[in-house]
Amino acid sequence: MSTNQKLIFIMIDGLRYDTAVKNMGYLHHLVEKGQASRYKVISEVPSMSRPLYEVLLTGTPPHQNGITSNHVVQLSKEESIFHLTKKNGLSNATASYHWVSELYNSAPFDPMKDRIQLNAEKPIENGIFYWEDHYPDSHLFADAQYLLESKSPDFLYVHSMNVDDDGHKFTGDSAGYRNRVIAVDTLMATILPRWLKEGYQIIITADHGMNDDGQHGGTTPEDREVPLFIISDKVETGFFDIEVPQLQIAPLVCELLMIEPSAVMKKLEIQGVK
Repeated sequence: MSTNQKLIFIMIDGLRYDTAVKNMGYLHHLVEKGQASRYKVISEVPSMSRPLYEVLLTGTPPHQNGITSNHVVQLSKEESIFHLTKKNGLSNATASYHWVSELYNSAPFDPMKDRIQLNAEKPIENGIFYWEDHYPDSHLFADAQYLLESKSPDFLYVHSMNVDDDGHKFTGDSAGYRNRVIAVDTLMATILPRWLKEGYQIIITADHGMNDDGQHGGTTPEDREVPLFIISDKVETGFFDIEVPQLQIAPLVCELLMIEPSAVMKKLEIQGVK
């Protein structure tokens, strides 16, 4: 495991907690063998994607940051993890859905111009963005690997979409959804050992879950409960039977990167963080 401040943040869109617990064998292998920790996170509401991207990356709730629905297409007015890494002399990169570019680099997204943004003079310094929800996770992780090899970022944000896409197609209670969760766990079993060898800490979480109607946005456990896995020497390993508010994720990222959180982020209070 890493002892430095480099961090890869993997956000698996639409991954609900109970499905992760039952189907992500590789990540649970790491927890069982004392290499990782697992928590349950309770998302903010509305449990919709764009508002929760902003929650995860700025540590601010929707009523405060103004990103209250998927239809609010505008640059964030908050200080994100991308802003904070640059402010503290760290480098950043992302392989993400195009809404991340719209929040922090350029809105609205122009696929012909904004798909690849390298050496940008913007909060996100290096980004590769996709806009089709079925863009393969295998390609996404390859994009992330390219950014890691070519840019060696201190902070790399990887945003996977296939679990959410299959949840909408087949519902959260379906073989299609569960099998996609197994598929992304298998992808991580291939790539995470390589990234850990490169000296990165890793966290894995989700924006929201997926209900049995193939939707999210409400207040049920299926909508709001998502997993958090942490692989870092700065956090005790094991299964933590506690609920972590989603507003704690951004200050956690700052703690692992060893940078000051923004003035509006909550104080970090996650059990097990050393």
